[in-house]
Amino acid sequence: MRGVPTVESTDPYCLRAGETAALLTGHPWRRFAVLGDSVAEGHGDPVEGYSTLFWCARIAAELAVPDYLNLGKHGLKAADVAATQLEPALAFGPDLALVVCGGNDAFVRGYDPDAVDSALETMIVALQGAGADVLTVSMFDISHSPKVPAWLRPGLKERNQTLADRTDALAAKLGTLHIKLWDHPLVADLSLYSEDGLHGNARCAAIAAAEGVRRLGAELARRRG
Repeated sequence: MRGVPTVESTDPYCLRAGETAALLTGHPWRRFAVLGDSVAEGHGDPVEGYSTLFWCARIAAELAVPDYLNLGKHGLKAADVAATQLEPALAFGPDLALVVCGGNDAFVRGYDPDAVDSALETMIVALQGAGADVLTVSMFDISHSPKVPAWLRPGLKERNQTLADRTDALAAKLGTLHIKLWDHPLVADLSLYSEDGLHGNARCAAIAAAEGVRRLGAELARRRG
């Protein structure tokens, strides 16, 4: 296990002082909606020296959006997210939306990649059609968690790899703003996990938020030429 830096401000994988202003000043987003499972909702243990805001709330705070709606709910599969959260998200009228789900599907042996893709595509296309920029995510590989038993690890890794690859491909196909955490340099760092072994802790959240802010900043830079 690698050592955890003392505070967020010295962590080389987190946002640096002044980085958000440099990347996001003058951004157009005012209404930010989040759809997904517990990763979207925000679960995990605190870490001394790190923000208590979990990653989606942290992105909202870095953007300083006037209106923020997080519909994320623990335990949902991708089809559940589409069935219960898409309609209220559209009613909210976001100009930026983040969709993250599929991890609960891939956690079990009955994982259906096509069904997950279908649910994600339904949400992404609908949100884009309503005028929102859409963020998608391929998350850290939970098969590295110290709480995952050895017998489960190979199959879980394979399913998570499939989910990441399929989500990456769907993002490219639909033109989302994609946050790729699957191959992050710290993907196998055991210190990123909460005690439950299923969710990242506050350091993990800070790293994910930093990658989200950087992806938005890259998009702004592209648009400005």
